[in-house]
Amino acid sequence: MEQQSSALKVMVIDDSKTIRRTAETLLKNAGCEVITAVDGFEALAKIVDHHPGIIFVDIMMPRLDGYQTCALIKNNSAFKSTPVIMLSSRDGLFDKAKGRIVGSDQFLTKPFSKEELLSAIKAHVPGFAAVEQAH
Repeated sequence: MEQQSSALKVMVIDDSKTIRRTAETLLKNAGCEVITAVDGFEALAKIVDHHPGIIFVDIMMPRLDGYQTCALIKNNSAFKSTPVIMLSSRDGLFDKAKGRIVGSDQFLTKPFSKEELLSAIKAHVPGFAAVEQAH
Protein backbone atom coordinates (compact mmCIF):
# COMPACT_ATOMS: atom_id res chain seq x y z
CA MET A 1 0.00 0.00 0.00
CA GLU A 2 2.95 2.35 0.55
CA GLN A 3 3.63 2.67 -3.17
CA GLN A 4 0.19 4.15 -3.92
CA SER A 5 0.87 7.25 -1.82
CA SER A 6 4.21 7.83 -3.52
CA ALA A 7 2.77 7.49 -7.03
CA LEU A 8 3.47 10.45 -9.29
CA LYS A 9 0.34 12.59 -9.74
CA VAL A 10 -0.18 13.43 -13.41
CA MET A 11 -2.89 15.79 -14.64
CA VAL A 12 -4.33 15.41 -18.15
CA ILE A 13 -6.42 18.33 -19.42
CA ASP A 14 -8.24 17.70 -22.70
CA ASP A 15 -11.80 18.25 -23.90
CA SER A 16 -11.61 14.94 -25.79
CA LYS A 17 -12.86 12.04 -23.68
CA THR A 18 -10.90 9.65 -25.92
CA ILE A 19 -7.60 11.43 -25.30
CA ARG A 20 -8.25 11.66 -21.55
CA ARG A 21 -9.08 7.95 -21.33
CA THR A 22 -6.12 6.90 -23.47
CA ALA A 23 -3.64 8.97 -21.47
CA GLU A 24 -5.20 7.87 -18.18
CA THR A 25 -4.90 4.18 -19.08
CA LEU A 26 -1.29 4.50 -20.28
CA LEU A 27 -0.23 6.49 -17.23
CA LYS A 28 -2.04 4.31 -14.68
CA ASN A 29 -0.38 1.25 -16.21
CA ALA A 30 2.96 3.00 -15.64
CA GLY A 31 2.14 3.43 -11.95
CA CYS A 32 0.97 7.04 -11.99
CA GLU A 33 -2.01 8.54 -10.20
CA VAL A 34 -4.03 10.39 -12.87
CA ILE A 35 -6.25 13.43 -12.43
CA THR A 36 -8.26 14.49 -15.49
CA ALA A 37 -10.01 17.73 -16.41
CA VAL A 38 -12.13 18.65 -19.44
CA ASP A 39 -10.97 22.27 -19.64
CA GLY A 40 -8.73 24.88 -18.07
CA PHE A 41 -11.26 26.06 -15.50
CA GLU A 42 -11.81 22.56 -14.11
CA ALA A 43 -8.05 21.96 -14.21
CA LEU A 44 -7.19 25.08 -12.24
CA ALA A 45 -9.59 24.05 -9.46
CA LYS A 46 -8.19 20.50 -9.36
CA ILE A 47 -4.53 21.60 -9.46
CA VAL A 48 -4.97 23.41 -6.14
CA ASP A 49 -6.51 20.29 -4.55
CA HIS A 50 -4.20 17.64 -6.02
CA HIS A 51 -0.81 19.34 -6.63
CA PRO A 52 0.17 17.22 -9.67
CA GLY A 53 3.85 16.60 -10.36
CA ILE A 54 3.40 17.19 -14.10
CA ILE A 55 0.56 18.49 -16.29
CA PHE A 56 -0.39 17.60 -19.87
CA VAL A 57 -2.69 20.19 -21.46
CA ASP A 58 -4.42 20.24 -24.84
CA ILE A 59 -4.03 23.50 -26.75
CA MET A 60 -7.44 23.68 -28.40
CA MET A 61 -10.17 23.60 -25.73
CA PRO A 62 -13.36 25.60 -25.19
CA ARG A 63 -13.58 28.45 -22.62
CA LEU A 64 -9.91 28.50 -21.60
CA ASP A 65 -7.42 27.18 -24.16
CA GLY A 66 -4.17 25.40 -23.39
CA TYR A 67 -2.04 28.53 -23.76
CA GLN A 68 -4.20 30.48 -21.29
CA THR A 69 -4.29 27.52 -18.91
CA CYS A 70 -0.50 27.10 -19.04
CA ALA A 71 0.05 30.84 -18.50
CA LEU A 72 -2.23 30.82 -15.43
CA ILE A 73 -0.43 27.77 -13.99
CA LYS A 74 3.01 29.29 -14.59
CA ASN A 75 1.94 32.67 -13.14
CA ASN A 76 0.94 31.01 -9.86
CA SER A 77 3.95 30.96 -7.53
CA ALA A 78 2.86 27.62 -6.02
CA PHE A 79 2.83 25.88 -9.40
CA LYS A 80 5.26 27.78 -11.64
CA SER A 81 7.88 25.03 -11.33
CA THR A 82 5.37 22.28 -12.23
CA PRO A 83 6.23 20.98 -15.73
CA VAL A 84 3.51 21.66 -18.31
CA ILE A 85 3.50 19.63 -21.54
CA MET A 86 1.37 21.02 -24.38
CA LEU A 87 -0.64 18.56 -26.49
CA SER A 88 -1.77 19.40 -30.01
CA SER A 89 -2.96 17.68 -33.15
CA ARG A 90 -1.06 20.36 -35.08
CA ASP A 91 2.71 20.23 -35.32
CA GLY A 92 3.37 23.83 -36.30
CA LEU A 93 6.30 25.99 -35.28
CA PHE A 94 3.86 28.74 -34.29
CA ASP A 95 2.13 26.45 -31.79
CA LYS A 96 5.46 25.35 -30.31
CA ALA A 97 6.75 28.93 -30.09
CA LYS A 98 3.54 30.19 -28.48
CA GLY A 99 3.72 27.31 -26.00
CA ARG A 100 7.24 28.34 -25.00
CA ILE A 101 6.16 31.96 -24.58
CA VAL A 102 3.49 30.98 -22.03
CA GLY A 103 6.00 28.79 -20.19
CA SER A 104 5.34 25.25 -21.38
CA ASP A 105 8.18 22.79 -20.90
CA GLN A 106 7.56 20.53 -23.90
CA PHE A 107 5.24 19.99 -26.87
CA LEU A 108 3.76 16.62 -27.86
CA THR A 109 1.83 16.00 -31.05
CA LYS A 110 -1.36 13.91 -30.85
CA PRO A 111 -1.79 11.05 -31.24
CA PHE A 112 1.01 10.31 -28.79
CA SER A 113 2.48 6.95 -27.83
CA LYS A 114 3.02 5.52 -24.37
CA GLU A 115 6.76 6.00 -24.92
CA GLU A 116 6.31 9.70 -25.74
CA LEU A 117 4.21 10.28 -22.62
CA LEU A 118 6.63 8.45 -20.35
CA SER A 119 9.75 10.02 -21.86
CA ALA A 120 8.22 13.47 -21.33
CA ILE A 121 7.63 12.61 -17.67
CA LYS A 122 11.16 11.17 -17.28
CA ALA A 123 12.63 14.32 -18.85
CA HIS A 124 10.86 16.68 -16.45
CA VAL A 125 10.30 14.71 -13.23
CA PRO A 126 13.57 13.71 -11.56
CA GLY A 127 13.57 10.19 -10.21
CA PHE A 128 10.47 9.03 -12.08
CA ALA A 129 10.62 5.37 -13.05
CA ALA A 130 7.63 3.82 -14.76
CA VAL A 131 6.28 0.61 -13.31
CA GLU A 132 6.33 -1.88 -16.15
CA GLN A 133 3.22 -4.02 -16.17
CA ALA A 134 3.81 -7.69 -16.91
CA HIS A 135 1.34 -9.02 -19.46
